[in-house]
Order: sequence, then C-alpha cells, then structure tokens
Amino acid sequence: MSDPAINIQIQELKNHIQKGQLARCEISLDKLLQESLSTDQLCQIYYLQALLYRLQKRHNDALSTLQKLKEITPSPSRMHQEMGYNYRAMGNIKQAANEFYAATKANPALLSSWQALLPIYQAQKQSEAISLCVNHIDALKKLPAQILAASDLLHDGNTSAADKVCRAYLREHKHSIPGLFLLADIALKLKAVSEAEFILETCVELAPDDLEAKYRLFKVSSKLGKFPLALTLSKELTLQAPNNIFYSIAKASALVGVGELQAAINLYQSIIQADKAESNVYLLLGHAYKSHGDIQNAINAYQQAYVLNPLCGDAFWSLANTKTYRFTQQEISQMIAGVESSSIDIDDKIHMHFALGKAFEDIQEFDTSFSHYALGNELKRAQLNYSSDKHKAFVDLQINTFTPAFRDGISDAGHTDEAPIFILGLPRAGSTLLEQILASHSQVDGTMELHEILGFAARLSKTRGNNKSYPANLADLPKSTLKELGKQFIDNTQVYRGSAAYFIDKMPNNFLHIGLIKAILPNAKIIDARRNPYACCFSGFKQLFGEGQEFSYSLADMGDYYQQYERLMLHWNSLYPSQILQVNHEEIVADTETQIRRILDYCGLEFEQACLDFHKNKRAVKTPSAEQVRQPIYTRGLEQWKHFEGHLGELKQRFSEG
Repeated sequence: MSDPAINIQIQELKNHIQKGQLARCEISLDKLLQESLSTDQLCQIYYLQALLYRLQKRHNDALSTLQKLKEITPSPSRMHQEMGYNYRAMGNIKQAANEFYAATKANPALLSSWQALLPIYQAQKQSEAISLCVNHIDALKKLPAQILAASDLLHDGNTSAADKVCRAYLREHKHSIPGLFLLADIALKLKAVSEAEFILETCVELAPDDLEAKYRLFKVSSKLGKFPLALTLSKELTLQAPNNIFYSIAKASALVGVGELQAAINLYQSIIQADKAESNVYLLLGHAYKSHGDIQNAINAYQQAYVLNPLCGDAFWSLANTKTYRFTQQEISQMIAGVESSSIDIDDKIHMHFALGKAFEDIQEFDTSFSHYALGNELKRAQLNYSSDKHKAFVDLQINTFTPAFRDGISDAGHTDEAPIFILGLPRAGSTLLEQILASHSQVDGTMELHEILGFAARLSKTRGNNKSYPANLADLPKSTLKELGKQFIDNTQVYRGSAAYFIDKMPNNFLHIGLIKAILPNAKIIDARRNPYACCFSGFKQLFGEGQEFSYSLADMGDYYQQYERLMLHWNSLYPSQILQVNHEEIVADTETQIRRILDYCGLEFEQACLDFHKNKRAVKTPSAEQVRQPIYTRGLEQWKHFEGHLGELKQRFSEG
C-alpha cells in the first residue's frame, strides 16, 4: 500500500474512533500493522491501537501497546497521558499521577493532563501541587484558542505549524502578551535565543508589571550568560513576590552566575530550611558548592537529590561530573534499574547512561563503560539537529571572509584595550587548567566562559533587508562600530572582573570567531589549548554538556569537527602570524614550569610562583574540570582513551582520512 493510502486509512481510523465506531477499527489496525510503515505512521497506529484498547477497557493490552510506542519515539506527551488514563482506570493512582505529570512536563499546554492531576493531588491533600495545578489550568483556560492550539503543536514537536498559527494570530492581535510569549518559545526551540530575548524585552516594555514576562526574560538572559541583567530581574521578581519559590531559585542561580556563590548557597539553604526544596534545588545547591570548591558538600547535595527522586539522572551525572567521585555498587545497581525503568524520563535516562559510563570506567570494565557512553550519546544526539556539513560551510565562510585584504582594511579599527586574554579551542582540551594557571597570577582575573563574543556573532547574524549576514557583513560596518563593539565587550564583562590589569575569557567556542575578536579587540591575547586528538575527542564524547557542543554526541561528528577546528586554526595562524599562542596539554604536563613561563612571556607577565602552585588557588571554577585543577599536575589522564581504542574506529577513520 502506498504512503498516501496508508495516511488516508489512518485518518479514517481516527474518525471512526471519534464517532465510537470501534468494531471495524481493530481489524483495520491489524491489517495496517502488516504494511511497510514509516516510524511516524507506526507511532500513529500504535497510539490509535492503545486508544482503542482503553475504550474497550482492555487496559493491559493498551499499556503493552504504549510500551511499544515508547521504544520508538521520545516520550510524547499524549503517550504518557494515555498511560495515565489506563493506570487510573486500573486503580493504580500513584502510577497514573506519574504519567500525567510526565505528560505535563513534556507538554505544559496539555490541559487534559493537568485536569486529571488535580483531583489526585486534592485527594492526597498536596497543597503546593494543588496550587500549581490550579494555576496552570486557569492560565491555559485563559489562553486564546489559537495560542493554546499552537502551544500544543510546539510542545509536541510541530514547530513550523505552531509558528504559522501563532503568527497568524499576532497579525490580528500584535500586542498579545500570550502570543508574544509563544513566539519567544518558538524562537528558543529554533535556537534563535537573541530573537527570543528581543521578543521578551518587548513584552516587558508592553507589560512592565507582568511578572511572567520578567521571569521569562530572566531565563533567556541567563541562557545568554547575561547574569547581571538576570540578577536585576530576579531581584525585582523576589521583591514583588517574595513567597514564590521559582523566583527565589532564579535569584540564587543568578547569584551563582555573577560569582556571589556564598550568597547563592545561603539562599538555596533557606529554601531547604523552609521545607520547599525538591531534588532540583539540591542539584543547584550542589553545583554552587562545587564551583565554590566545597566538594564534599556538593556530593552530599547531589546524593540528597537522588534520595528525593531515585530517577533523577542529573543527580548521578553531577556526581560523575565531579570527575573524582567513585560510585558505590548500590548506586550502580540503582542506576542500572533506573535506565531499565519504564517510568524514567528520556533526559534522566541519558544522564544515567553517562554516569554509568563513568562508574564502569572507574572499575576498569571498559567495554561495559563504552556501551553506556554510546547509549547516552545516541539518545542525546536523537534530540538534536546537528549537521557536520553545515558546520563545514560555516568554517568555509569564515575562511573566505577573513582574507589578508579584509584584515588590512580594518587594521586601525577596534578598541585598543589590552586586558582580554582569550583561552579557546575544543572542550576538554585543557583550557580550564590554563585558566587556573593564569588566574593565579596577581595581574590576571579569572572569570568564566563568557558569552559576549558568541552574542555579538549572533546579533550580527541577523540579516536586515538585503544586507549580508555575519561574518560577511563585517566588511560593511563602519570602523567606529567595530571599536564600539570592542568597548562593549570590555564594559559588559567588567562585572565578572576584579582589579587586575588583565582578565580571561575561557569560552572554547570562540575559536570560531577569532576574526571577529581581532576586528574589535586587536590587542587581545589569544591562547589555543590543544590536546592529543584521540584524548580530546573521546573526552568530549564522554561528557554530557549542559548546553551546546552538539557535535560531541557522535564519534564521527567529533572527528569531523576536530578536523574543521584544525583547518580554521591553520587559517587564523596564517592570517595573524605570531599573535596566537598554541599550548599543548601534553607539554604542560611533561614540563610544567617551562610551559608556564612561555605562556606568561606571551602575555607580557613576570613569572610568579603562584602560577606553579595553581592548585592552591581557591577561586570559583564552574567547568567540569573544577576538581581536577584543584590538584597538582598529574599524568594519569593522558592515555585513558587507549582503554577504549577498540571502540574508536570512526575517529581513526576520520583522522586517517585527514
């Protein structure tokens, strides 16, 4: 049967079920399951079959069918909702509540699941859960029908249809706050974060007293690394609604963002003492302790998170991500049971697989370890839309734009401040160690992975009319604009600095934008952190990143990305000879003092013993290597990848071709 014919039959089945004409449906469904079906068609048929079984009160059959559906698609909201209906009918109220909650988590616009949760929470007298439900139900009922429908489409993965419905509504109601909120959500789904920021700034201007508008802008500002603005917004929110737990958590996370770690820890602890903390608060508290260098309290907080929620994969991954924690056999068994649980959320499952990879690596069961790393990466990559070809095209564009002629044409532009030191390269290449060494110097402030350069690139990437896009449009900018961008970088990052003459920006991805950096900050120092390609790539493959680095969830993509990195760095070095210092991690480990003196000479700094004693530095460190750089140099990490060499065929193929 052809695809169009199958789709027609699926639609007919939907119509029959809606009309209660169930007798003819079961035979038709069985026949369709014999056809050659696409994944989408199979998902639709399984869902209809489960719906039919529920209407026939065949609840065990319905659940078996939904389990099949769960194995081929990433936790759609209506699948969880159907499971909830069946468990409720069977009297398993606890599992029904879990499924309805999972449905609302996957699709907050799913009104039916919120309405199903409310009587359950009322029977259990869970006051805060009741309040949450009532607020969501009221908010959803107040939404214009078109916006509720578009929200449903967005959360169920139909972004283009949601965008179409939303924009049609906004053409008639251009100042609708719910419509603009949804448009911002769509922009975030499409990773147009700066566009979402602009939309939400408009919302705050249109409705300055709307707390939800400020809260949404807070979340986007945090995502963009604009933590001072995020802190300002969170302070306004907590002032206006002091009893709102979400606003208090927002303020604490913003305090972490600007480096006020003790204040953040105190606020998280006050939430816990008020008996309002769920597992996520303990997770955030653990992250704050880890950045503060208090690893034992971080571990305690992470463990409390999984005590409160045994399927909290992030708690286990956060323990693994300390890089020094060793799991007990009981914890390993709990994680194995977790990934096999039918109740686990896909994100929790991903986190647990990465944590299990680390757990089995530590006990030298390397084949089992790799299998968990591979499963975690496979599940994570399925959530993303990364393309090696698109990345190569972007590298091509950088190389073709930043030519010697372009460089010479703007040689007298830019802001002349010499304070910035950019440490860049690939993640897991040793950049945190270099930052810790330099930040131990009395004349250098360590900061964090700053988002400013990436933000400038994103803003410049917005085309207007027939204008060129970034980076080609840099050639058309007045030199005064390039100078102003450089000054903005200095001004925007001042909040993260102390009083030292120099400061570090350790955003690895800035290697893609060295041309932009040199255009706006021609006197900035640039350090390229390098590491053995196998060690670097496999270390990235083992890492579950909080945000970005979408190339890292496939060995093939990782190998391709590394090759493009080398190609682009070759171009930057030819364009800016002797202006970029390459530092190899293996050389730092082998001859630490010589390499430190070389780095300091490049930066124009006198040698200080504190740089050799970098591990004694108590500064906050927010990257996965935080605990590692608080220890003296060690060699055991140099060849860990060799334990997995038999699994790295895709990397070997890429590097042999290169």
